[in-house]
Amino acid sequence: MMQLYPANAVEALEFNKVRDLLLQKCRTELARERVADLRFHTHKDHASRELTHTWEYKSILESGDHFPNDFTRNLHRELRLLAIPGGVLNGEELLSIQQLALNTRDILLWFKKNAELFHTLRAQSETVVYEKKITESITAVVDEMGIVRDNASRELMSIRADLSRVRSESRRVFEAVLRKLNKAGYLADISESFLNGRRTAAVLAEYKRIVKGIMHGESDSQKTVFIEPEETTELNNEIFMLERAEGREIHRILVQLTKDLSVFAPLLAQYYQIAGVYDFIRAKALLAIDMNADMPRISQHPGIHLEKACHPLLYLHNKQAGKPTIPLSLTLDRKERILIISGPNAGGKTVSMKTVGLLQLMAQAGLLIPASPNSEIGIFRQVMVQIGDTQSIEHELSTYSAHLQHMKYFMDNADGKTLFFIDELGSGSDPNLGGAFAEAIVEELAAKHATGIITTHYLNLKVMAGKVRGIINGAMAFDEERLEPLYRLTTGKPGSSYTFAIAQRSGLPKHVIERARQLTQREHFKLDKMLHQAEQQTVKLTDKEKELDKLVKENERLRKHYEEVTNKEKQKQQYETLKLQNKIKKEELDYLRDMERKFKQVIHDWKKTENKQEVLQAAENVLFRKKQIASNAAAAKKADKAYDTVGGTPAKGDLVRNKTNHQVGTLEEIRDKRAIVRIGKLPFNVDIADWVVVRKKATKE
Repeated sequence: MMQLYPANAVEALEFNKVRDLLLQKCRTELARERVADLRFHTHKDHASRELTHTWEYKSILESGDHFPNDFTRNLHRELRLLAIPGGVLNGEELLSIQQLALNTRDILLWFKKNAELFHTLRAQSETVVYEKKITESITAVVDEMGIVRDNASRELMSIRADLSRVRSESRRVFEAVLRKLNKAGYLADISESFLNGRRTAAVLAEYKRIVKGIMHGESDSQKTVFIEPEETTELNNEIFMLERAEGREIHRILVQLTKDLSVFAPLLAQYYQIAGVYDFIRAKALLAIDMNADMPRISQHPGIHLEKACHPLLYLHNKQAGKPTIPLSLTLDRKERILIISGPNAGGKTVSMKTVGLLQLMAQAGLLIPASPNSEIGIFRQVMVQIGDTQSIEHELSTYSAHLQHMKYFMDNADGKTLFFIDELGSGSDPNLGGAFAEAIVEELAAKHATGIITTHYLNLKVMAGKVRGIINGAMAFDEERLEPLYRLTTGKPGSSYTFAIAQRSGLPKHVIERARQLTQREHFKLDKMLHQAEQQTVKLTDKEKELDKLVKENERLRKHYEEVTNKEKQKQQYETLKLQNKIKKEELDYLRDMERKFKQVIHDWKKTENKQEVLQAAENVLFRKKQIASNAAAAKKADKAYDTVGGTPAKGDLVRNKTNHQVGTLEEIRDKRAIVRIGKLPFNVDIADWVVVRKKATKE
């Protein structure tokens, strides 16, 4: 289990806010319990499995498919009753048990349908078996409204038949009495009512001694009394007795059914756990979709590699406000373990540090993180945090004293599996002494091979990257001209605090700023100035890189557009050529049909006429056209120059030549006696018998 220091480390990194968001996504009590008991895994396999659960469920949601974990009711009480001898479940509770069983059945069927997918998610219910006897037993006794069926037992059927008969008789007699009393003028305006479970007539008070029966009450004004007519009293008594008998029989049936289901109590408890587990995973997947989160790689070795990572809470806030969130990328490994971030106040140093810490906790808790899937998260056994004011009123410690106590714990307990975060190391004391202590603390943490991030303004910490192995610098970019932080982290170099620039832009008198420059140590000021200049050059270069990247992308877009236009033009020309050739083929077909008609006429004339010579002359005029012969000969001659006839059975990929118009194309597909031949870029469905296999002649030197 991960060790967190201090006790409020989770709150300091704002993981509690992420947990609250996750809690809002849960629908079941079991899922909410899991969120409250969320653990940070220190074994790679556990963390990977939890992340994969969430990633697979997220894939299902994003695909639009429906995973059937729809059961959300709390069944703690019902499941306890099943395990108690003599316990009884009512109709509504039995329906809930039935819905739970059906929900499990639907989940198992869904995984069977998607057998090759979501292996990690399916493993959660792999040992579960659906028992159809549970639903069959409940369906045989209770209807869809939770009411015990008439045929649940012979006794109940007989009682309800008698009850229906007596109620019908009572209703008939009562309505006859009402008509009689109404005719006599004894009834009040409301005419009837129900009191004490009995149907009564509303009689005017002055006639209450005339109407025979049992008085059950009177109105507030005492002008109306409610009398059960004596004609229906015996019938109502019989109804009451039958209703009690019905209740006893229903209770006996429900007790027996509850006893029958009690043997399945462990299985139903398993069903209930499965419903809660999948609801918990669903909540994590929904939160991941909101945060645009993905699954990083998990490594057993300590280390962090983040690409395009965002603080999840900041991302959600900016998303709601319609603003972009600037991502960060960084790597902490065995060679570069400690990152010292410097830069101006309100420039994003603490946010960057919290982003790394929060994403680390989320990943080890099995939550997807808003970062590129190329990111990699190592496993840490300890996380130590010192962010914000550490003054302790309870122990009467100053901020700096409390700060040093935290640092003592860090140095005493840190090791190679420790991830630490220190905000403004050494603050709260004399700058020179505080800086010296801060440098000594960083050296000690580096010697213990701990991994961490430190924010600071101390120049001596910024130059440690060149002296102490494992330490690297990082800077928060700042636009000096607009006096705006860019919230962009750059690793490999320290950053300036922009103290004088911010003071000047804030409107402080020039002589005050100049005096401050004079009072500042020369070396200190010179180094900060160099950092200042280097960072501004980096900002300008970054802007130029963005502009150049934009131009390169525009050039690539124009190149692709030009290629598309060129290809479309070539395709259009080829289409026009083939269209013209097809037109020629159509004209030839029309000509052949005309020839057939004329030739039939020649045959007819040959049989009828005696002047055979005239008929032969007419046939010659019809069959032979010099121009057509010359055209066909030219096309054949051109094809013969470029291609050799191979012959044989055509196969896919062969060059083939049309026997009539001598067009050449590539055989792409054979469909029985038909085939697909591509001429240029256009495919044609043709009769394979009209084509012959050819081979392109070798070009002579």
